[in-house]
Amino acid sequence: MRRHHGSTSPICCSCDFGVRATKTSDHLQIGDCVVEKRRLARAAHPLAESSTCDYGEDEIADLVRRRGADGRIPVLTLDRGASSSAAAAEPTGYPEGPYDTSLLVKYEHHVARHVWFSEERGPKKELKVVGHGLKLTSRVPLALPPQMESWVSRSDLSSLQRTSLNKIDTNLVSAFVERWHLETSSFHMPFGEMSITLDDVACLLHFPIRGIFWSPQDVTEELAVELVVDYLGVSQGQAQSHVRSCRGSYYNLEWLYDLFVHHRAASSWAYATRAYLLMLVGSTIFAYKTFTLVEARYLLLFRDLDGCSGYSWGAAALVTLYRYLGDASMYSCKQLGGCPTLLQCWIHEYFPTVGKRGENWKPADNCGLPRAMRWSYKQGVLKVDDLRPILDELTPADVIWRPFEDHRAWCVFDEICLYRGCLKWGETVVPYLPDRCLRQFGYRQYVPSPPLDCMMATDIDVDWISYHQSVIAVIGSSTVATTPSDAVDGYLEWYYCVSHPRLVPPHRDAPREVPVPVYDVGPSDPDWARVSTSIHRYLRQVNAEEEDPQFSDLFEAFHISRSH
Repeated sequence: MRRHHGSTSPICCSCDFGVRATKTSDHLQIGDCVVEKRRLARAAHPLAESSTCDYGEDEIADLVRRRGADGRIPVLTLDRGASSSAAAAEPTGYPEGPYDTSLLVKYEHHVARHVWFSEERGPKKELKVVGHGLKLTSRVPLALPPQMESWVSRSDLSSLQRTSLNKIDTNLVSAFVERWHLETSSFHMPFGEMSITLDDVACLLHFPIRGIFWSPQDVTEELAVELVVDYLGVSQGQAQSHVRSCRGSYYNLEWLYDLFVHHRAASSWAYATRAYLLMLVGSTIFAYKTFTLVEARYLLLFRDLDGCSGYSWGAAALVTLYRYLGDASMYSCKQLGGCPTLLQCWIHEYFPTVGKRGENWKPADNCGLPRAMRWSYKQGVLKVDDLRPILDELTPADVIWRPFEDHRAWCVFDEICLYRGCLKWGETVVPYLPDRCLRQFGYRQYVPSPPLDCMMATDIDVDWISYHQSVIAVIGSSTVATTPSDAVDGYLEWYYCVSHPRLVPPHRDAPREVPVPVYDVGPSDPDWARVSTSIHRYLRQVNAEEEDPQFSDLFEAFHISRSH
């Protein structure tokens, strides 16, 4: 049975331009005939065709104005004598979230909905994040025997030996997870959507993007026993005892490491290599939420050590991380699996002013290493509730939109990263939607099409092979960005209609007219962007006024940095 993520399948009904209702989750979105006529009149406009918001331009502007300065919808109450029809005339939506509920259909269960009302997941606000970096440091040898090195190198997984952070900043990671939405496979930031893309995986981990998806057979406990007997050289009795102790079709990571050491000493190179690779992926891209186990089915990947290089390991890492991000974005979940190093290094690359990090080398000094190796763990002092308002205040100028342009000598951009469709690994299927984060590819952001319904996907492998058609559709509706954060007119208005720009209420009184911000064009050079962001953040912290003489030099430096 497949596990699908990000499925959206609203049920629509209409009746002669009268009242149209769209059922999304447990909510009804109702529009009158005027709205419907305007929507149809705008159907020829590309922006209208791709929008998931069912309001006309005037309606969008009106809805946005009714939001508070915090970007949230005011709670509407009826006087005792008011008619119920007055309530029906108002668009439905969450008082603390989206107006149009047709996009984020799982928002009712999302952690962001609860955070707004100061409802935490538990006593600990941060997630429990699976990280094996320190253990890998001791388990990965400085050099493998040549017989093993050949297989590991050909598997295209050798970069996993050195790319894991020793520790994970669980507060930083948790703060970003709270902005992830599985319906769109993206983080919902104050200025629009961003995501971890296939290109990000390729640059950070040096994984191959092209390749086949893996569709495994079901692995029962009995089969898990047979697999370790046949492919890891374990006796029947020892295999049965171990699988029974794991209480399911799993293997213990420490047990796999012991097998690797044993078989390496005995020169049983195939057994040693399989145990080593399974321990490696189980500690990184396929890290399970139990912290100690890896699913037995992944041993099937390494039956043929000469043939495991044909997989799309980049898609494998991304699908697994998307799956766990989707789970962890729900209020009821308290753990994050997958590859947290991939997520944290992505944050470091795109958000230079958020969180603490150690930098091992500058991009200009790189000699071909995976970009994740640039970063090292540095203990942060900010907790989740400290980071939430910081993320709320981020602007496009705080982002390095294309951080890997200086890495292209070692990782050439592959156009398949602009493929729009479903990605599959095992029974997990997720939507991959680069049209929602076009600014990360150097294109102007437009209002994207509704997310894909993965439940309806039948030919994922065929779509993946014939990716050109979807790439043309993604970039054909856009143009090359004139500034790093370029977006079409109306994008932010649409985004504020279907999403939630903030996670926490503001702690100060502010004008409550039009909350959609107008962002200045920031510097295009990443170094100047960091300078600009640092100065701007300080000026905001001290509530500096440009007319104040004591800050005149700082404001002049700020404006100079913004012009570069």
